[in-house]
Amino acid sequence: MTAALRSALPVLPVVAVIALLGLPIAPSGEGGANIADAMSGLVVLCCVVRLVRTRRRPLSATAALVLGLPVVGISVSAAGAADPGAGITGLTRYLQIFVLVPAAVLLLVRDRRDLRLLAWSFVALALWQGAVGVRQYVTGTGASYQGEDVRAVGTFGPTDVMGMATVVAFGVVCAVALALGAGEARRRAVAVVCALALLPPLALSFSRGAWIATAVACGAQLVLAGLRRAVRTVAVLAAAGVILVGGLGFGSAMLQERVTSITQVADAPDQSVTDRYTMWAAATDMWREHPLTGVGLKGFPEYRDGHASLALSSGSDIAGAGAAFHKQALLSPHNMYLLVLSEQGLLGLLALAGGWLVLLVGALRGLVRVRRAAREDAGSGLTAGSGLTGESGRTADRTPPGTDCALVACGLLVWQLVDFVYADIGGPSTVLTAVVLGVIGWWALMDPSATPGPGAAKRSPAVREEAAAR
Repeated sequence: MTAALRSALPVLPVVAVIALLGLPIAPSGEGGANIADAMSGLVVLCCVVRLVRTRRRPLSATAALVLGLPVVGISVSAAGAADPGAGITGLTRYLQIFVLVPAAVLLLVRDRRDLRLLAWSFVALALWQGAVGVRQYVTGTGASYQGEDVRAVGTFGPTDVMGMATVVAFGVVCAVALALGAGEARRRAVAVVCALALLPPLALSFSRGAWIATAVACGAQLVLAGLRRAVRTVAVLAAAGVILVGGLGFGSAMLQERVTSITQVADAPDQSVTDRYTMWAAATDMWREHPLTGVGLKGFPEYRDGHASLALSSGSDIAGAGAAFHKQALLSPHNMYLLVLSEQGLLGLLALAGGWLVLLVGALRGLVRVRRAAREDAGSGLTAGSGLTGESGRTADRTPPGTDCALVACGLLVWQLVDFVYADIGGPSTVLTAVVLGVIGWWALMDPSATPGPGAAKRSPAVREEAAAR
């Protein structure tokens, strides 16, 4: 076993969860547990075994509070569910996605190299799913969209049309972060190529929510990376867009119509948007009747018809990608905030959203901390001593070590928070959300460089790690 593989051994189960999402999903699957979900359970088990062997305190008080607080709202809502069986199922799923798997990932990631390994794993999975999706569009074997089997869904099938879009979007966000924050020019170039390669499959997913969330997340990353680098990156993306759309003719009439429809969701909404607005209103009505604890986990489908207007359709049309035509029932409001509000009430929403806010603040503080440490090291001469100067005596790379990790965490969290306005949990790709929350949590709550106190001695492990990685 090589030294590199041995050093990455604790985080490899998490990489396996990501890799298993590249396997095909049965076309008739209804979004139940899959092999990646089973592997996520093994990740939790590996974490427990490692904690027992090392006999160390697993979490700080802040991390324990952020991860443990949602358990209160989830448990109360499960106890109040109209169907006890459904309540237990919902309790298990919520604990998996928002508590157990994120905590395990947070504890298995040991340093920034592990975080970078997971980021590149996201990119690799996105490239695979994107390649499958582009092939589906070109060969007409994708999910049905406007009567044609051209919607790119990757290996997730037509019952989870957001699966590939989510995976590819995560890959774009990670690639942009690595391109903006990596210290080595070769790694930056590879990351830029990957980000550009993922744009076509993201477009061919026809997912307006994923497009919007990706644009907002990448825009935030550009702002956080600095004005000069942001301008250069925007110029590269603009040139790539001109080549794809103008030079190569990329972009069908359906794609252009889909882009245009983003600005028409209020004036001339299509049926999918009408259904979404109707379910949002129904979820809000449920919350008004049960403001504190909601209607109970998995209670939205049971209460939906009593609160929805007649504008709601009978379901979504599912066809293509190996599946026969059928209707898929609308069992959630396609808005995570409203889903939690309707089923768990204010108690559940404040617990979950409050934890996400803490993670956002912690991730941003981590970026500030990285830049402050770089300035302090430069002032004390550590930068020159770590080999970061060129032959001319000027700084060869002005990107502070750890910037890529900070941008990965901030970008993924912004993407998730925006996407939750248009989507909720459900489907085979949901377990990836749990991994993402764990990655964000490590950077916001567990990064060793977050240890308070002045002086280079406090930061020496991170400095040595970054120097060794170059």
